[in-house]
Formats: sequence, structure tokens, C-alpha cells
Amino acid sequence: MSTKTFPGGVHPPEEKELSAHKAFERFPAPTTIVLPLSQHIGKASTPRVKKKDAVVPGQLIAEAEGFISAPIHSSIAGTVKSISREVNAGGFPKDAIVIIPNGEEEPAEPEYFPPLPLDTITPEQIRERVKEAGIVGQGGAAFPTFVKLTPPPDKEIDTVMINGCECEPYLTRDYRFMIERPEAIAEGLRLIMLALGVKRGVFGIEDNKPDAIKAMEAAVQGMEGIEVAALKTKYPQGAEKMLIKAVNGREVPPGKLPLDVGVVIQNIGTAVAIYDSIAKGEPQITAALTVTGAGIKEPKNLIVPVGTPITEVLEFCGGVTEDASKVIVGGPMMGVAQYDLAAPVMKATSGIVVLTKKEMRKQEETPCLRCGKCVDACPLHLVPTKLSRYSQLGRFEEAEELGVTVCMECGTCAFTCPANIPLVQWLRLGKQEVMKLQRERKAEQST
Repeated sequence: MSTKTFPGGVHPPEEKELSAHKAFERFPAPTTIVLPLSQHIGKASTPRVKKKDAVVPGQLIAEAEGFISAPIHSSIAGTVKSISREVNAGGFPKDAIVIIPNGEEEPAEPEYFPPLPLDTITPEQIRERVKEAGIVGQGGAAFPTFVKLTPPPDKEIDTVMINGCECEPYLTRDYRFMIERPEAIAEGLRLIMLALGVKRGVFGIEDNKPDAIKAMEAAVQGMEGIEVAALKTKYPQGAEKMLIKAVNGREVPPGKLPLDVGVVIQNIGTAVAIYDSIAKGEPQITAALTVTGAGIKEPKNLIVPVGTPITEVLEFCGGVTEDASKVIVGGPMMGVAQYDLAAPVMKATSGIVVLTKKEMRKQEETPCLRCGKCVDACPLHLVPTKLSRYSQLGRFEEAEELGVTVCMECGTCAFTCPANIPLVQWLRLGKQEVMKLQRERKAEQST
């Protein structure tokens, strides 16, 4: 099978052997649950419960606020302790519902939705169930999935892609799903295609996962319009624009979205969540994630109640090693280093990576060598070194002209930089300042 790819990119060490062979395990009951009201792109949810209220698994405890939002359901049976500002894996405290579990009491009956028939379900029923279940994208951005299944009338969608690349080093959650639940994933894609009225579906999987490719090919046999595309193993192959370029050969213009070129992309985990919400009536109250890295004693792939503190997940995996140096939520390329391990697992948490000092690159920064490696590696054809310099100097309008807002912060530039310049941080600063300027201009024009 020929492999497809995109220009640019890098090849960081994969490090997937630590957890790739570990089947999913169910995490036992946590001692507390912290459910941030904002676990998705868009407006935060509005609480429907108050302090001392009793809740059961699957119960709606916060309603979506507006179109781009998602409801939140309790992941355990327990009592609401508080609605307060709590530490968050994203790095900033956010309003959250804190629940204390019932402990040794009789297990509460979950409050799930009635299952829907897979063979006669309608597009409207699919969209409504996905919305009610509070499903958000599992690829990292946590965009409310219902919105993706409701594109504007003027956008003609002809292809649905399921991102099975899992190009981030260390992470193996999507791989384990493809090995353990290929039929559910295939059916999830069929449901997405039905909701969008699309006839073509594609699984994009990197060629370092041959057994996952084989499993998915077997699962889609006889399913009309669905194919499996083997892609070259390269980071960031799983980024939306790169995936579309590799599979369809289409370029997503700067400032545009996949739907502007006729494509909707969903993650492997999202396809599973959609299937479970319809076939089993389950709202999104668990997160599938990889706990890995040389700094964790027992790497695992886990199914964890949303809201479980990171520290409890690490303890379940044997705890961290003596030389553990950094805990990252997500992958090492785009994840967020944690300053407080009381932060909770959220709906879109795909992994917890614990790195040792040996695994971390030397961070001593030296002057730019003007070698051009960051330019060659950038999958979006930007000039990271110049954009970084503009940001450092506060020349944000020039950074805007050079396309800083196009940057997706994938980290390929920083990975290749022999001078160890924190390019991503400078690019992120430049993006923030340019977007602030754009908002100011818009406000001036409207007055």
C-alpha cells in the first residue's frame, strides 16, 4: 500500500512502545471529581445543580450556553460539594462543579439516554443525541461535535475523515481503540457520514501502526464509500490541514477551515463517543487516555471518569519515578506542562506524559544560527525565526503581514532549532497580540 503525506514536518522519537501493548483498564472510583464548566471551545456551560445536591452518573449538571457550547454530565454518583474556581489542566483556574462520591453506598442507577436503533436512525436524531451527550472533539481542540455535524448551508461537504494518525510521540490511546474497538469506530464514521449526508469516508492512519490499519480495513469491509488510507509516519501528520493535504490533495487557505474545502475531520475517540452515545445511550462522562513516559512506573491506557484529579491517575499507575521532571497533559509536542497535579482529567484529555530529565532536551538558548531548519520543517510554509523575532521586538503588524496567525503551534520549528530558541512561545505571543489588534480594529470600524 502506497503512503501519502505532506511537505515539511519532523520525525521525533516515537516512544510508543511504553504503552502500545497495554489494553485499556477501567480506573476505579476517584476520591473527588472536579468538572470544569468550560471543557470545550466556546461558551462555558451553566450549572443546573447547587451545593449539597445528590447526583448520579450521566445526570445533566450543566447546560450548554449558546450554539458553540456543550452540556456536562456527572461522571459519578455523589454529592455536590461546591461550585468554585478550581485549578485546570489548561493552566488557568476555571469555574467547576466539585463532587464527592458516595463511597461505600449501593451503586446508583446511571441516568443514561435510551439507545437508538442504528439501522433506522435519522440525521436529525444523530445530531440531537451528540448534542445532548455533550460530545466534544477528542483530537485536542475540544470543539463541540454537534457544531461540526451542523455545517452552514453554503458549505458543501463531500468527505468525512477520521484522524487515526496519533502522530504525537508517546500517546497510544487512538491505537488501542483501533485494536480493541474497530467495529465501533467504523460504525461511528458511518453515523457521522449519515448526519452530514456524505458518501465518502476515509480513515487516515500512519504506517507505523500496521496492525491498526489491518483491523480497520477488516472493520470497514462491505461498508460502502469507506476506505483506509495509509499515511507516512511524520509529525504533524494528524493536523487537520496536513491530513487533508495528504489524503485529498486539497489546500486549506489561511484563515479558513476544513469545511471550506468540503471536509469534516473527527478523531478516533470522537467516533467511539458518538457510537456509544447512540448504541448505548452514554453521555461523554469518561476520558480514554494514555499515561506514559519514563517518569511513570507503570504506563497504562485507561478509561477514567472525567474530573478525576491527575494525581490520582498517576498513583493508579504506580506513581512517578524519583527522576521524574515534568508532567504534561497531552503529548510532548503540543501538550501543557502542569504546575498543580490537582488539575482534573477533562473530556478531551488524551494523555498524561511524565518525562525524566534524561528525556527532556537541553534548554540552554543560544543566538539564532540562521540555518533555516525551522523554515524547512514548518508544514504551513511560515518563517518561524523571523516571526519569532518580530514578536520579541513588538513588531506585531509585521508579524501579521508575515502570517503569524496561521501558525498552529505544532512545535516542529522548536524541535528542529539547534539554538533551542523557544519559537513556539514567541509565535504564540505574536498571535495573541495580533488578534488583539484585529479585535481593536474591528471595534473601531463598528463605531
